[in-house]
Amino acid sequence: MVGTGYVGLVSGACFADFGHEVWCVDINADRIARLERGEIPFYEPGLDILVEKNHGNGRLHFTTDLATGVAPAEVVMIAVQTPPMENGEADMQYVMKVGQDVARLLEPGEYKVICTKSTVPVGTARELTKMIDSTAKEGVDYDVASNPEFLREGSSIEDFMRPDRVVIGTKTERAAELMQSLYRPLYLLDTPIVSTDLETSELIKYASNAYLAVKISYINEMADLCEKLGARVDVLAKAMGLDGRIGKKFLHAGLGFGGSCLPKDTKAIVQMGRANETPLRLIEGAMGVNDERAPRAVEKLEALAGSLHGKRVALLGLAFKPNTDDVREAPSLGLVAALRERGAHVVACDPEAVETFLMHVPDLEIADGPYACIEGADAALLVTEWNPYRELDMERIRDAMKAPVFIDCRNVYPRDRMESLGFAYDSFGR
Repeated sequence: MVGTGYVGLVSGACFADFGHEVWCVDINADRIARLERGEIPFYEPGLDILVEKNHGNGRLHFTTDLATGVAPAEVVMIAVQTPPMENGEADMQYVMKVGQDVARLLEPGEYKVICTKSTVPVGTARELTKMIDSTAKEGVDYDVASNPEFLREGSSIEDFMRPDRVVIGTKTERAAELMQSLYRPLYLLDTPIVSTDLETSELIKYASNAYLAVKISYINEMADLCEKLGARVDVLAKAMGLDGRIGKKFLHAGLGFGGSCLPKDTKAIVQMGRANETPLRLIEGAMGVNDERAPRAVEKLEALAGSLHGKRVALLGLAFKPNTDDVREAPSLGLVAALRERGAHVVACDPEAVETFLMHVPDLEIADGPYACIEGADAALLVTEWNPYRELDMERIRDAMKAPVFIDCRNVYPRDRMESLGFAYDSFGR
């Protein structure tokens, strides 16, 4: 497993738990040293226990030396970053560099599958094959495969161990059989294994994430319409979700989508469409709707609190979703910027994401928990629906605030209760 970021480390630990011997390789010596000591470089519930268990029993190894990991491997998985470039395309330099380095280590007489685990554009497997053919020694025996991940931050271990499906893209039956053998423990769960060609496999991840983004933006547009018509988006979403053709997931109105996957993958697939003269207008529209969510929350705040200049505004939550410390493309980033533009003084709290957020906004005032955060605040916004923030003592919150103005960006608290407590309250679509 080349790369010990979110995808690589979670996948490596889970494969080790399946009983395979796994070498996790990374050029970051400090990260490898920390992993050897049992220190996890990011927050993911249960991952520390899984790493400690499998590292301790000798199935999970860590090294900075690629050759050490590649030599005994039957499958080499590439799980390095593919960050977006300015035009939205995925930056493939890290994937291709690993592929080139692995190609130099291939030896005649051995068969290996070189597999992309990172989310990569359609055509990556073809390009990897060309590059390996031009780099490797004569007579090497290998196949290139695609095995996209579908891990949700905060519940990635469960997603890996009990997935909705496993997607494997190959060109040969030999590679397909070897890749399927990695997931043999899932056969007891009757997990669907989708075996397909390389191009379809590479597109499935993008298409899936783009669809979820569209679904989120759709319910947010319905929330805006509900506000105009006097309807309730929470009841609307529940009724829609009871339709088996629609499903209840990702129908929660609020601040929209963020994180490391949906924003990046929607941009990338839109760029793919443009490059192939197939405009993806529905996905482009979903991206536009999402960009408007944080400004919409600030508009709601100004409607209740008036001018924000000189006012103290508390943000409850910074991570883009609960159970992660990830703030990439998080709505909180846009909220802080917009509030500061209006002259507000922002203070924030989060159970896990403070350190990662301060890497983006180092001068943000941080409070030790929600009650300290709202002390003396002129207004508060519930940004991330962490479990501890879903059952706050709202009377204590009200009494500690300078002015009880509360924007519930995740529709957690009932409007009638909040207003009966004396809050100037608003949410999305209710």
